[in-house]
Amino acid sequence: MMSAPAVRIEHATRASRVGLVLFAVTFVVLVAAPYWGGRQHLRLLVDIYCFVALASLWNLLAGYAGLVSVGQQAYVGLGAYLLFGLTIVFGVPALWTIPLIGLLAALVSIPVAALIFRLRGHYFAIGTWVVAEVFRLVASQLSILGGGSGISLPVGIVLEIAPSRQLREFVIYWLALALLLLILLLIVWLLRSRYGLALTAIRDNELAARSNGIDVGRVKLVVYVLTAAGTAMVGALIFLQKLRISPDTAFSVNDWTAIVIFITVIGGIGRLEGPLIGTIVFFVLREMLADYGAFYLLTLGFVAIAVMLKAPQGIWGLIAGRFGWQLFPLERRVVYLNKTDIAPPSRPGT
Repeated sequence: MMSAPAVRIEHATRASRVGLVLFAVTFVVLVAAPYWGGRQHLRLLVDIYCFVALASLWNLLAGYAGLVSVGQQAYVGLGAYLLFGLTIVFGVPALWTIPLIGLLAALVSIPVAALIFRLRGHYFAIGTWVVAEVFRLVASQLSILGGGSGISLPVGIVLEIAPSRQLREFVIYWLALALLLLILLLIVWLLRSRYGLALTAIRDNELAARSNGIDVGRVKLVVYVLTAAGTAMVGALIFLQKLRISPDTAFSVNDWTAIVIFITVIGGIGRLEGPLIGTIVFFVLREMLADYGAFYLLTLGFVAIAVMLKAPQGIWGLIAGRFGWQLFPLERRVVYLNKTDIAPPSRPGT
């Protein structure tokens, strides 16, 4: 009896090794940005980090778990209001609230998931938007946080972050970069784990995944809770930079969900590199065309339509399909340790 050949599962390829080196070099350069960039550059980079993080989390939710949500602004706003509530009402230092907000958002997301997971397809998407609207209406009733008109972060709390404006900009910048790195590492770890295999199976064929013993509900719940926690922390960081909050800005579907979906779709949904490419494209268009009013929005729509028609898998999906590139070592390849163990293919008629 022929024994089964010894095999090893590899994730990294030559392209991913080169990509990781480039990623590490870029990260070192960005860490030093406060020393070579001006205030406007830092604020722009913080915006980019936040949208890459939000798009990566939405991509994990929709592109891998198949949970297409149009209500992720619920957790952006929740994180923002938790930041203001914990600092103003309970006196928690602003920087210490970020990890606490992630934990609280995860706890809130569990009963929300129990409710909306009863819905499927477009009903699920509508349900997430309804939940976000409920969150917004609740926030508008919180008179202690300004009600419908909103509130600014008190000066004393702002000075606790750093004594000077410049140093505060530096702290928020490094915090945003660290949070983005943490989210990307968490997603890479998750996709390389057994949950990543389960997500791939669910994305390809949910019914087949169930028939092979995968607990689809539990896997989706884990992804939803992690996404909610990460989105809330990013939301808190966004409004820590803005220093003012209101229900309409915190729970804006245009600012925190529509743009994120645009970024993910044109970059490449279901690929971790997609949000990075999509964010670059979006910010280039925004910086070039923001002064042109409606023409800017028309251009975004034209770009989205053109990409969906010419490259339904997104820009990075088109590149990866043609050249086989990957920035992060996520794909699984079977490598035979002893090629002599592999039986040669039989000839026709033998």
